[in-house]
Amino acid sequence: MRRLWLAGAALALLGGCAGPGSDMRNRPLAPNPSGFVAAELAFARLAQDKGQWTAFRETSAPDAVMFVPERVNAKAWLKGRADPPASVRWQPHAVFSSCDGSAGATTGAWQQPDGSTGYYTTVWLRDPLKGELRWVLDHGDGLVTPREVPEFIASKQAACGARPAVGIEAGGEGDDTAVGLSRDQTMSWTSTVRPDKSRRVTIRLWDGEAMVPVVDDVVAAPGAAA
Repeated sequence: MRRLWLAGAALALLGGCAGPGSDMRNRPLAPNPSGFVAAELAFARLAQDKGQWTAFRETSAPDAVMFVPERVNAKAWLKGRADPPASVRWQPHAVFSSCDGSAGATTGAWQQPDGSTGYYTTVWLRDPLKGELRWVLDHGDGLVTPREVPEFIASKQAACGARPAVGIEAGGEGDDTAVGLSRDQTMSWTSTVRPDKSRRVTIRLWDGEAMVPVVDDVVAAPGAAA
């Protein structure tokens, strides 16, 4: 089943919930990549303090999605799920942000208690009224060789200014494809799950001329040869 959704439209509706003359509604958002890093670090710390799935539940947006490996609503999948005895650990290596700061993405490395390692990518949205951050997409995969730990967290922000409308990508026959946009359309994220349960997650930023991929994660189908 093919699904397309626009996070930008959903946020626009949310922004209209405040009453007329609301200062919070009219106050513009601003880029703050460090805010997304702080949210990711708090998320990781919460997993250690309160439990892995508890942390995922408490930081997710109502429409957040995960991949298990098919796309699922995170709240529904996590409901009543017991925390494992020891939580996965993770650290952000890079952060990407829309020009207006309404959306951001973090990517980095994770380590399981059994010694296995991998990477993750998380997409965050900022509530335009409350300013709080909630993740709307989380995924990752295992790696034979761990990602190298950077000396500092890399940061990249989309270019600001007028830009053409974002074209919506359609998946292939049988694909489950979803597209999200920041409020200002300078950041997009596309996720596609194919019938064999392989998937691809791509984050793009506007550079003043085009939407340029900054994250392009490809996960093989379950059981596929490495």
